[in-house]
Amino acid sequence: MTSKKTRLRAAFAMLAALALAIGVAACGSSSSSSSTGGSSGSTEAEGGGGAIAENPENGSVNLTIGSKNFPEQEILGEIYAQGLAAAGYKVKSDLSLGSETVAHKAVKSGAVSGYPEYASTALTSFFGLEPEEVPADATEAWEKANEEFEKEGLVAFEPTPFASANAVGLLKTTAEKYELENVSDLEGVSEKLSLYGSPECRERIDCLAGLEKLYGLKFKSFHPVDIGLRYTVLEKGQADLSILFTTDPQLSADSDKFVILEDDKHVFPSGNVLFVTTPKVVEEAGPDYEKTILQVQEGLTLEVVQELDARVELEKETPKAAAAAYLESTGLVG
Repeated sequence: MTSKKTRLRAAFAMLAALALAIGVAACGSSSSSSSTGGSSGSTEAEGGGGAIAENPENGSVNLTIGSKNFPEQEILGEIYAQGLAAAGYKVKSDLSLGSETVAHKAVKSGAVSGYPEYASTALTSFFGLEPEEVPADATEAWEKANEEFEKEGLVAFEPTPFASANAVGLLKTTAEKYELENVSDLEGVSEKLSLYGSPECRERIDCLAGLEKLYGLKFKSFHPVDIGLRYTVLEKGQADLSILFTTDPQLSADSDKFVILEDDKHVFPSGNVLFVTTPKVVEEAGPDYEKTILQVQEGLTLEVVQELDARVELEKETPKAAAAAYLESTGLVG
């Protein structure tokens, strides 16, 4: 257990070092920037460097941050809520909104000020795109989603660095045996390997359908399996390959056992997170609102989110505690 916890802390250790480096660089540089008007910003640097500074002017603004009711979403909701509170806003949270449909209705009705949504979910569930129509590029997916959100009187801020998406996973020993790093490396090898995935995997572009159609791969066999068994089939030797999720905590906690292949053709739809809110809230909350949202999510790389998910799902920390640890380790809060 000690070695596993040590691995789980590696991502946060790197973040702490980065925060220190940013702080040193900031101290060594001259301040030549000027305000663009309005109230003073809640962050020390436009690009997100440095700690969040409390702005007393924000104290008159009440915000309710929502999220769907599963661990990764709850962690994100806590990060946004705690970051905004550090900027001086009066913040409440509602981290049990249920499905994306419920969360979508909540922000439209004003029940919550904003919530995190995956770009691919928004484009397919709300706006009717087929999975293969969702841009793999995070910026393109955000621009498309924001265009559609604006038609509904909503707005989506820029995406997180990490994406939560399907991925081809396997044991590290299998990857080493066949020298696999990218999905394209499966060419000429996939015919020897069995693939396991969810029952709908056959038809999904970010699953078997895309691997066959867009990568041109053929597998020895495909077996549908409950997603809760996606790691079990690898560990028991039933599957050579299994469809995993990029933010699975096992990829951080057991990084010496499981790996995922790089989607080098960018076939799988973008699952980067967008913070969805309303123009009314943006106007009432002032410039620190969007600035703080973007600042707290800047350090949310795939490795860091895997670590956060591992803390909550495997180590049984609360989302609130995991979010606080993230904000402290990045130097965003003291």
